[in-house]
Amino acid sequence: MNFPDNLKYTKDHEWIKIDGDTAIIGITAFAASELGDIVYVDITTKGATLNHEAVFGSVEAVKTVSDLFMPVSGEVLEFNKILDQKPETVNDDPYGDGWMIKIKMTNPSETSALLSAEDYKKLIGVA
Repeated sequence: MNFPDNLKYTKDHEWIKIDGDTAIIGITAFAASELGDIVYVDITTKGATLNHEAVFGSVEAVKTVSDLFMPVSGEVLEFNKILDQKPETVNDDPYGDGWMIKIKMTNPSETSALLSAEDYKKLIGVA
């Protein structure tokens, strides 16, 4: 299973790619595999400013529905429109075309609490 070193991770299985004060957020390959075939991504928070750990949307899989949590506080700038028509992209390419939202961080210091790839692997028991 792939966990890119250039990303940060949360205990709730989201990843975040930081670029200055903006960031792209998605779910990990581990989360996607645990959920199974993703059939719907529901994100209605575009334009909202959300706090760290607030729910920014949900993913629906054949087995279950799971909430998505903000890794850091920020304003939701964009939703990945590909997921409207092809939610399975999250399963196929969770760290690339399967990203979920882009945000403008309002408290970048919160990134210090995020997990490295190594720490995330230990959390899920694959290290």
